[in-house]
Formats: sequence, C-alpha cells, structure tokens
Amino acid sequence: MSTSKRVGRTKRPATRRSAGSTARPRAVRERVYEGTTHVTPADGNVFADLGFPPAEAENLLLRSELMTALMRIIERRRLTQTQAAKLFAVTQPRISDLNRDKIDRFTLDALVNMLAHAGVKVRLVIGRSAV
Repeated sequence: MSTSKRVGRTKRPATRRSAGSTARPRAVRERVYEGTTHVTPADGNVFADLGFPPAEAENLLLRSELMTALMRIIERRRLTQTQAAKLFAVTQPRISDLNRDKIDRFTLDALVNMLAHAGVKVRLVIGRSAV
C-alpha cells in the first residue's frame, strides 16, 4: 500500500461548481425534436433541472454548496483526509465520502457542524421562490 499523500485532485463534477449561482448568466438547455429546437431556461438549480421535487432540489443544492465549501478548505490548506477529519471532528471515512461526492450520506446539520469546527461561519439567506 502506498503511503504517499494525494497532492492534486481530479476535476469535480459540474453539478457542484455551477449549482445555483445567481450571479452568473442563466444557462439554457436545448432539446431537438424532429427538426425543431425547444429552449428551456434553467432555473439556477441543477437538481430541479434534473427533475427532483422542489423541496428536495433545494435541500440537495444547499448540501452541495456546503460540501463544496468543505472541499475548498481541504484543497486550500492541502490537508490529508486524516488531517481534514481531525479539523472537522469527523472520521476519515466521512472525508472519503465527501471526496467521492456521496451527498446522500450528509445532512445539512452535519455539514454545518463540520464547517463550524473549521472556524467557518455559515449564513442562511431566506427569500421568496422565483416561481
């Protein structure tokens, strides 16, 4: 078994990077049906675009953003999984789940607690739905 540390990371899936940012231009999806093109504006939540119910899509989007924040901390500080586990007060397998984008294994509460252990303040902004 190799004892070398993982230096670089492979590219993360686009779902976490682009999910939900309202600062960027709205994306559009194109569908071609028998020679015609139908353009559907994206709503800013990739999970809603994938067909998840609205409440679940919002929950997934929030978890995705928190997981991204955790991964950025790990990358910026160049932490090993063991070091990250100590910083976030979780076990190393939890960091492995985070690394492998296992979003279903994390609750909002757990992710907020992990960020708090790293000294990161999490703020929630509540607003009306665009629909």
